[in-house]
Amino acid sequence: MGTTPLLQGLPPNGRERLLAFAHEVTVPEGTRLFEEGGTADQFWIIRTGSVNLDVRLAGRRPAVVDVLGPEDLLGWSWLVPPYRWRMGAEAFTLVRAHEFDATAVRALCGADPVLGLAVTRRVLDVVARRLSATRHRLVDLDGAGARRQPTAP
Repeated sequence: MGTTPLLQGLPPNGRERLLAFAHEVTVPEGTRLFEEGGTADQFWIIRTGSVNLDVRLAGRRPAVVDVLGPEDLLGWSWLVPPYRWRMGAEAFTLVRAHEFDATAVRALCGADPVLGLAVTRRVLDVVARRLSATRHRLVDLDGAGARRQPTAP
């Protein structure tokens, strides 16, 4: 796990302390990792493979708003109460990842405010990038729908 932003530049021993709450998992292609609205009690750092992030749209199938790959953080809702997923996620290919126990990581961050602030800043950066990507994708989807609708006379 070389370049993932979550584990870079943490206080001394921060990386090792976080990794103590992780284990390796393999997720088959097509597996739903989580659903929008579900309990966010884990998160992942992807080692190999890709994951589609999606959102529910009224009257439509979930729309893919971003694709994550190696070294990406999958899941940020575990850090923000009420700890419910804001999107859904599905393995687009076979995925190998480090899965973290979010409850334990939150407790660690609460007990060590310096580490907690560092983790929160890194997760916030991910949230900001995902929000931008989601906004752009939804504008694209909405624009495509608006072009198909007839205009009023």
